[in-house]
Parts: sequence; structure tokens; C-alpha cells
Amino acid sequence: MSLSHSAATVESRELVRLSTEELREFRDREQTVYEAIKSRATPFNLARGKPATEQVELANRLLTAVGTPKECWAEDGTDCRNYYGSPQGLIEARRLFAPMLGASPEQVLVANNSSLALMHDAFVYALLTGTRDGAVPWRDQRQPTRFLCPSPGYDRHFQICEQYGVEMIPVALTGAGPDMDEIERLAGDPVVKGMWCVPKYSNPTGETYSSETVARLARMRATDDFRLFWDNAYAVHHLNGTPDRLDNVLDACAAAGSPDRALVFGSTSKITFAQAGLGLFATSPANMRWFVSRQSTRTIGPDKLNQLRHVRVLRDQAGIGAHMDQQRRLLAPKFAAVREMFEARLGGRGVAAWTNPRGGYFVSLDVLDGCAQRVVALARAAGIEVVAAGRTFPYGRDPRDRNIRVAPSFPPADEVRAAVDALATCVLVATSERLLADRGINA
Repeated sequence: MSLSHSAATVESRELVRLSTEELREFRDREQTVYEAIKSRATPFNLARGKPATEQVELANRLLTAVGTPKECWAEDGTDCRNYYGSPQGLIEARRLFAPMLGASPEQVLVANNSSLALMHDAFVYALLTGTRDGAVPWRDQRQPTRFLCPSPGYDRHFQICEQYGVEMIPVALTGAGPDMDEIERLAGDPVVKGMWCVPKYSNPTGETYSSETVARLARMRATDDFRLFWDNAYAVHHLNGTPDRLDNVLDACAAAGSPDRALVFGSTSKITFAQAGLGLFATSPANMRWFVSRQSTRTIGPDKLNQLRHVRVLRDQAGIGAHMDQQRRLLAPKFAAVREMFEARLGGRGVAAWTNPRGGYFVSLDVLDGCAQRVVALARAAGIEVVAAGRTFPYGRDPRDRNIRVAPSFPPADEVRAAVDALATCVLVATSERLLADRGINA
């Protein structure tokens, strides 16, 4: 349906510049569109950074990679069906993933599926037993224990702190990592014991820490038992042909005289099979001895057969790169659909800003202050599942009530387009309501 000249003019202007009557008419039109979406009750899911079925099927060779008894032996003669072997995992698996973590194979541990479990364990070991033999546990030092939390960030990191009573301090992100002036100011406090980091294609903002950010994190003043929890979950998850470059934090810390500061984590959960892949950990030799000594009371050892499968399917760095190129070809059109729909529906409106990530799994959408919860409520009522407003901040509280994480990976691209179109309608309804309310008009 074509628009009249006056309606077309309204359609091309920032909402805040509309007269009250124009804004009311705009709200009514978008409300009519919203009611039509709601009446169709088509379910869409933009809530989880979950690989699509087509993505996990790229790794189906794992199902047959170890098919006979003769194929169950590692290169050092270990029978992978049995107990024992190195607590750090198979040497061939550590060699395969060491470059992804920026470490030597001797500094790498390959475990079972969850990097989050490794982060949880390292956090709890430090909290209960200290960061090295003879160190005072975090919980027994001057209280309260605090953690720095670049925000918006990964909610499951924040849940670990909340579960164990560690206070969280949100710090703003700049587009090149966290606000380092603020980080350096806060890290000097001896009760601050660590920091959560998603340094490459951050969840959800998509930014990569700059060289300056990495260097300053390595050399800043902090206690000896301060730890960077470096969750490099998206190390090889590029969305275009020019990957972001992230400096090696282990090298930076060693050069700055703080070799034990960084604990680096990764996984294959968004490379091969989610929840049936491998968790990865790299750190200094001293930290590795510390971690293994504590982990040995928790488990006899990892699933070596799964490690063997991954080595035989991915093979080497070229194999990982080729596999991730296939992943990229499936994911990139979905992110393009998000960008195109937001630009078409929200561009020029002055009501929202969104990221255009070069990798990772998320788009970060910022709406007008005070509107995120209303947008999410409208979306859910219309069958569009999105993560709860505030989830990307410590304690689930976004102080500006504006950030919404969008995860387009799982639905097909045409569904992503329809879902984002519908979500944009929710944004326009919520923000026009808010602007009318600011003018004293009951929406």
C-alpha cells in the first residue's frame, strides 16, 4: 500500500521531531501492524545463540570417526576406551587447539564439553582454596570479594558470581573493550579479584579488545591473585573474510611481569556439536599445575575418545579454518538479514542503535532508555522469544533499561527476517508510546 505524501514525510523523520498529532497517528499505525503480527501467532526464537541444525550437521563425521577398536588408540599408545592418560588431555588434541588459545600444547588442557564448567571450577577453586598453593582463598580475605564485569556481557558469567556471593561491578564497553580508565581505577582495590572478559566478538556487542586494551589489562596494578577470566568463545567464529585480530593475552601478561594473571578458555560448542564437544583451557605453567592438582579430585580424566574424534575430523589449523568457513556461509546471511531489517524499519528514526558484528553470535540492540522491558513484553506477547531485558547486566538489572540481545543463528534466514521485522514493530510501538507519555499523552 502506498503512503500519502504527508505519511511518507512522517515515515522518513525521527520520531522525536514529529508533532504530537503525527506521533499519535504513527503509534496507531504501528499498533495496527503489531496487532496483525500478534493475531498470526507465528513463533520466532531470537533468544539463544544456538547453532542451527545445518551447522551441527557439518560435524557429522564425528559420529563415525572412531568406528573400530583399532581406531581407539592415541599416538602415545593410550587406549582411549580406558582410564588414565594425561589429565590435560591427549597431546594431539592439545596441539590442535593450542594456536586457537595462543599457548603451547604444554600450557593447554582439553576437557569435556563445557568451557563454562572450566570457568566455574577455576572460580570456585580460587574462592575456596586460593590461586596457588599456600595462597589465602578469596573468601577468607578482606570482604567482600568483587569482580569487574564489562557490560552488557554474558549472563552466565554473572550467574557464577551471584551464586557464590561475589559482588559484581559493571563497567561500560567502548567498542574496543571495557573502559580502561575505569578498570585501572577499580583493579587497584585489593578486594577486586578478577574480571570477566569475552575479548573477541564479545557477547553481545560483537567488539574485539584493542591492542591497547590487552596491554593495559596485562600491566595494570592489581593483586597477585587477580585473574582475568578470558573467555575467548568466538576465537574462530568470523562472519566475513577479514577476521578481527586479538593480541595474545598470555604473551602480554608474561611481558608485563604478571604471567599468572590470565586464564584463557574456549570450546568447540559452536564449532562441532554443542554440548558434545570439548572444553579448552590455557594458562601459565604455574596456573596449570594449580588447576590440574585441584581438578584431579573432581575427575579421573576427560573423554579421550571424543578428543580423538575431533582430532581426526578437524585435523589441523587448515581443517579448522575450512570448517569455520562453512559455518560462516550459513551464518552470515542471517546477520545480514538482521542488519537489513533494522536499517529498513528503524534507520533514521532516532529510536534505536544496533551493532554490525564481524564475528560471534549476537547483535546488540539498544532502544530508547526505559523501553527495553516494554519491547520484550510486546515481543513475547506476539510470539517472538527474546532474552529478558536486563539479562546482559549483573543481577539482571540494566540501569538504562535499553539493551536487548538478538541471537539470529538458529532460525532459517527467512524466519530471521520476519522475526526482526516483527521485533522492529515492537520497538516502534514501545518508543512511540514512551515519547507520547513524555508529552503527557496517555498511550
